[in-house]
Amino acid sequence: MPAKRKYELKRRAENQATTRQRIVEAALQLHATVGPARTTVMDIAKGAGVERVTVYRHFPDDLALFSACSAHYRAQNPPPETSSWGAIDDPIERLGVALRALYAYYDQVAPMLQNVLRDAETVPAVWRATEPRRRYVADLRDLLARGWSVRGRQRQHLLAVLALALDFHTWKQLVRNEGVKPDDAVQMMIGLVRLCVSPAGAKK
Repeated sequence: MPAKRKYELKRRAENQATTRQRIVEAALQLHATVGPARTTVMDIAKGAGVERVTVYRHFPDDLALFSACSAHYRAQNPPPETSSWGAIDDPIERLGVALRALYAYYDQVAPMLQNVLRDAETVPAVWRATEPRRRYVADLRDLLARGWSVRGRQRQHLLAVLALALDFHTWKQLVRNEGVKPDDAVQMMIGLVRLCVSPAGAKK
């Protein structure tokens, strides 16, 4: 292939990648302000400086667009890394470390996450695009459930309370709505867990 042709193809690919990125960033801006459900292709095209047909060319359906937005936002705003928490033997200490990191993350991404979680309840494509987040929270709950000497109904209660503690809306209600300090919110959740179960070897 002639060198000129290779250059033209490379330049075209770069232009397409740049256009795609502008579309994703324009969509994310709208998702953070009005939410995915209220974001129109026309508004995205206007924000990206392209025609509507260009948006459809890159993202033929809602799922393709929402998935690209979710992946990009997650790359730019990664949730707390959990790998080191498994080395913390004491389950209460581990829970405290995890909640402090998670609540700080919620504070960082609150506007976007609030809109996305709201719209995920009514827009199937948003629900599907947010699967990585649900998997992250489920895996974190399983990690935090280790080290507790509970079975049967007690374990069911433990998992339920951990899910409550990890939920964005729990953080929002306590910290944003009620004005509870983040560290106090963490201690409240730890106290709730301790009311339900007693961890093996936990510090009293």
